[in-house]
Amino acid sequence: MDLHLPTGPTPTLSGLALRAGDFDTLPEALDYAAEGMSGLNFYSAQGELGEALSYRSLRHDAVDLAYRLMGLGLSRGDSVAIIAETSPNFVRIFFACQYAGLVPVPMPLPFAFGGRETYIAHIERLADEAEARALFASTTLLSWLAPMAETRNLRFCGTVADLAELDIQDVALPEITPEDTAYLQFSSGSTRFPKGVVIQQKALMANAAGILAQGMEIGPEDRAVSWLPLYHDMGLVGFLLSPLAGQVTVDFIATQDFARRPRVWLSLISQNRGTISYSPSFGFDLCTRRQKTIDRDSLDLSCWRIAGIGGDMIRPAVLSQFAETFGVCGFKPQAFLPSYGMAEATLAISFAPVGLGIETETIDLDRLEQDGLAMPPQHADSRARTVVHCGLPLKGHKVEVRGRDGAVLADRAVGRVFARGPSIMHEYKGRPVETLESLSGDGWLETGDLGYRIGETLVITGRAKDLIIINGRNIWPQDLEWTVERAVPQVRTGDCAAFSIEENGSEVLVVAVEARGIADAEAGKLLIEEVRGALVSHHGVDSRVVLVPPGSLPYTSSGKLSRAKTRQSYLTAALPTVAAMAA
Repeated sequence: MDLHLPTGPTPTLSGLALRAGDFDTLPEALDYAAEGMSGLNFYSAQGELGEALSYRSLRHDAVDLAYRLMGLGLSRGDSVAIIAETSPNFVRIFFACQYAGLVPVPMPLPFAFGGRETYIAHIERLADEAEARALFASTTLLSWLAPMAETRNLRFCGTVADLAELDIQDVALPEITPEDTAYLQFSSGSTRFPKGVVIQQKALMANAAGILAQGMEIGPEDRAVSWLPLYHDMGLVGFLLSPLAGQVTVDFIATQDFARRPRVWLSLISQNRGTISYSPSFGFDLCTRRQKTIDRDSLDLSCWRIAGIGGDMIRPAVLSQFAETFGVCGFKPQAFLPSYGMAEATLAISFAPVGLGIETETIDLDRLEQDGLAMPPQHADSRARTVVHCGLPLKGHKVEVRGRDGAVLADRAVGRVFARGPSIMHEYKGRPVETLESLSGDGWLETGDLGYRIGETLVITGRAKDLIIINGRNIWPQDLEWTVERAVPQVRTGDCAAFSIEENGSEVLVVAVEARGIADAEAGKLLIEEVRGALVSHHGVDSRVVLVPPGSLPYTSSGKLSRAKTRQSYLTAALPTVAAMAA
């Protein structure tokens, strides 16, 4: 590996003529970025620079490791599982696979809750689904995963340092084409039956070009900062692969370090004059809730021109609170950039215009639930919901909203969202049935989301699988959760999950709420009554409220609340409870 490491972070200016992702393959993009001075910087939980990896050094190390990979007996197109820690070695081996014609498969880190055996079983499922032939992990995690690797007769199981000690093979590296698979991305849905999304080089580069040129309007003075996990599409594509394809320097902190010290994220933006950083709504909310631990007088966030929001339903109230809290630091609400996407589309499907901030509208919940129409409230006291415009599809892409019969719906009619374009996945690896269910013969992807259109502008209302139907009404769980969070002071953002179950032929609404500061049974009973009362008052629905310990609601790898996992845990009596009351 290249031992000539810079003493400070890589500069913002690459010194190259800006190319916004106009490459055929990822190796071609790195070859170009390596001619400049920009790169990747990895920071500790304290905000100290651990290692600066220029794109020049990354290419040197990746090619060196690619030759060593060629000696492991792997065949072109074989999958290589990589535990995706936020570290230079993950990036090195990911790009080594690119040059060697292998398919890297980023794997998640251990869960915050669940334990060692649960994690090992999850990695086993992912490795089997990917048909992995090799596995890379840190020394710490190898002790957990080595037995699993032995039973699967992997060609290699070790660290990047172990690979670096092997001999370089006297072979030619393969030519990588746009048709080759760039990587395999597991979507953040089911952990029991995971699906590996096959992303070709041409799909990746089309999405990166759209993100850089249209979505973010990238410029030579842009610098990115990220805490997003590299095993998720928003972290991997949005803040590693796309920036590299635009020769943009990125400053990283690990996801777990952000969760413990969100101030480090904001400090890095201020200190390094970061211009682009993304987060789901909960990340902005965490900073607001921890504001007392953040020295706002020392922050200058005036440089932050794109504060992207994606990865989950966008919560306008959360963003308004963040903008109000950090406006004294120079943060501008016009920096907010809503977007929409998913792993099956590589990452991005649509972006709002840069510099306009959040564009919202208020819609009548009764019309939404009963008629499936997103219309303005008819009366001042109408039940209402505020939604966010997610912008226009990337160039070369199309979005349609369809009804149950497959017909394209008119403006403001809510239906299933479909997308088509050069960034759409090739297939789910080894799952032809699931591929046909999601991807039509003419390239239309059923996203699984519900939404509506206003002209070309897309608005997302929720996930189709999460939709709750009570007495013929279509009720979005987000609406119920947001009501509880606003009406009950003890319930924080993200502390509530709503879902329905079938009992005796009827749908029953269940609401799991994390109980914080509950000292006795009487306090628990009072909290339950407040939650039920809020839902009856605002939505006219009765509910079964279940109180669970703080931190026990399950989340996906991307930080989304998993209502499906909460429901499954409830049905199998695996959801830990503090107290419960039947509807």
